[in-house]
Amino acid sequence: MSKADKKGGDGLVAVNRRARFDYEIEETFEAGLQLVGTEVKSLRQGKANIAEAYVSPEKGALYLINSDIPLYEAGNRFNHEPRRHRKLLMHKREIEKLAGAVTRQGRTIVPLRLYFNNRGIAKLQIGLAKGKKTIDKRETKKERDWQRQKQRLMKNYG
Repeated sequence: MSKADKKGGDGLVAVNRRARFDYEIEETFEAGLQLVGTEVKSLRQGKANIAEAYVSPEKGALYLINSDIPLYEAGNRFNHEPRRHRKLLMHKREIEKLAGAVTRQGRTIVPLRLYFNNRGIAKLQIGLAKGKKTIDKRETKKERDWQRQKQRLMKNYG
């Protein structure tokens, strides 16, 4: 049984849980990643961190910045740089739409999930997001606490 099968069946490698708390996600997209061999091997071991990462439009392309894919232990001198900028592979129309939203409307592109699809290809789910204010974050927390309390009550008395 592979590591991807143990992590939930869908090949999930990393999740940015803070993204949905800090941002209001308006639309999601799926993007491929331009990776080197040792990065893929490290991802297959389930090692990655996209919590502090963001996506930036540069030179007509999208780049994943500040994501951490640790060094592959069995890699030798051909090992990758852990925090390098990684190019995202998307259709040109989608790239232009996202870049336009960032420049004109002040939106942010945040990575949500890093996973392997059913064909074994590394994919990144990104979201076009709008930053939440502190009040909105409090409302989100209240709603989450209420849902948790409601589940507890239903379990005990339902």
